[in-house]
Amino acid sequence: MTASTFDTVRPPAAQPAPPTAPPHPPHLPHLPHLPHLPAVPGHGPWTSTVPSELVHRAAVAEVMLTDWQRLTETRYTMRAQWPRGHSFFTPLNGNHDPLIAAETIRQAGALLAHAEFGVPLGHHFLLEELTLTVEPGQLHVGHAPADLDLHITCTDITRHGRRLAALRYETTLQRHGQPAGHGQISFSVVTPAVYRRLRPPHVFTPHHTPIPLTTPTAPHTVGRHSPADVVLTPTPHPHQWQLRTDTRHPILFDHHVDHIPGMLLLEAARQAATALLGQPTTQPHHLTTHFTKYAELDQPCLINAHPHPHQPHTIHITGHQNNQPIFTTTLTTTPPTTPTTPTRPTAASANSE
Repeated sequence: MTASTFDTVRPPAAQPAPPTAPPHPPHLPHLPHLPHLPAVPGHGPWTSTVPSELVHRAAVAEVMLTDWQRLTETRYTMRAQWPRGHSFFTPLNGNHDPLIAAETIRQAGALLAHAEFGVPLGHHFLLEELTLTVEPGQLHVGHAPADLDLHITCTDITRHGRRLAALRYETTLQRHGQPAGHGQISFSVVTPAVYRRLRPPHVFTPHHTPIPLTTPTAPHTVGRHSPADVVLTPTPHPHQWQLRTDTRHPILFDHHVDHIPGMLLLEAARQAATALLGQPTTQPHHLTTHFTKYAELDQPCLINAHPHPHQPHTIHITGHQNNQPIFTTTLTTTPPTTPTTPTRPTAASANSE
């Protein structure tokens, strides 16, 4: 059991270290062709999101999902909407940020757990694995927000008695009936009492504070416009950075947590890959992340990135605290076509704080 992106991170149980060598596929995986999937039922147009509590967001503006329906006990459909501009998932090269797809799929799992599997609010979700493949041709920013259909299949449901203990699910994103992305997530669920036993006692006290905020690396080197969105600090060692943890960030720290959220670790992996490639206009095409230990707020976290020896646009990223692995990510980027700078969201279109 591992964790990191939902509301918690994995318990510090001993785990085998993930392999140091990244996967070596000859080509990126193709998105599945799903002509048999039915359209998501509904009446539309949709003018509201699902309750923010069900997707572990405090800000309603950060909720991507707008509707859901059960087809069978293991298959579900949902709808989502991406804004034309976002204060953190910033469009680049006229395309939506691929990590907004990861956040959308993450929210889908939380919604299923609470709304369909009966997990009470306040239980903790321990993210273990996240994979994502996107189709860049379906990520363009149009003249209206992007409406998406999600087709979800639960492939592994574990219960302790009647309580959901773990879930693995696959999600296909469709836009205008065409595949836009495919992802898989696995997570475990623990009660508040179990969570308190898993965590160090001091993280529940007022004295638990993050390490001092470190200096950001130059934003343009990691594909960012604002220093506030940079999550890496340079170190004297090549290909290594210290994680920069700003608990005041309104998106990465949408609500109080006692650990470093997994979406921040995904962003660190993306920024490290961008800096290593020296191509600030690149975006992830495919990523696989395994979370192996809690990422603590009060300890330095070192991020290392190394290129794949045979695939020039594939990077292997690791995070460590106290010489213990926190997460590993293998990330493949789409080579840039036209040099641009990150698009600044306008006041009218930004979905921000």
